[in-house]
Amino acid sequence: MSNPPATSDAILACARSLIVTGGYNGFSYADIARVVGIRKASIHHHFPAKSDLVRTLVARYREEARAGMAALEAHQPDPVEQLRAYTGYWLSCIADASAPICICALLASEIPVLPDDVAAEVRAHFRSLSAWLAAVLDRGAQAGQIRLAASPQVEGEMFMATVHGAMLSARAYDDPAMFGTVLAPLLARLTDRG
Repeated sequence: MSNPPATSDAILACARSLIVTGGYNGFSYADIARVVGIRKASIHHHFPAKSDLVRTLVARYREEARAGMAALEAHQPDPVEQLRAYTGYWLSCIADASAPICICALLASEIPVLPDDVAAEVRAHFRSLSAWLAAVLDRGAQAGQIRLAASPQVEGEMFMATVHGAMLSARAYDDPAMFGTVLAPLLARLTDRG
């Protein structure tokens, strides 16, 4: 007898992989059933509608991101090193293709066609990430480690947009190194105390 949480986790992991490669409309329950080795009815048992599946996936992704940011805060108090660790995480994920793009960044490009509940989760991820980045930048500015050209909130939005844009550039050029190439000038500007 299969373990329902394991089945649910396998469905979510498969959906995540399929979204990364094809977006929200790039997969169906039949695709998941084929990969996971279950019937479509089993998927519907766990997630009655595709929007339920993707909303749950994004909510879980948001929780993973929150936990990652909290761990970073706990283990690395230096704001500059937090930014480097955050971008380093993505550099590693892109380089080894374990997470070649943020699923929320990918889904944000599809917001006009996403169900409202999924779009709300994606927007909540952006708000949460932006707020964390703004707080890190503000702490760094107050400590004299980071030089801001705008408010911490605006700089946080710019940082987030640059990270997501760098992901897209790395994907478009099929060159993981492009991620670091795009981000290096931003980090240099922020940490230049000159």
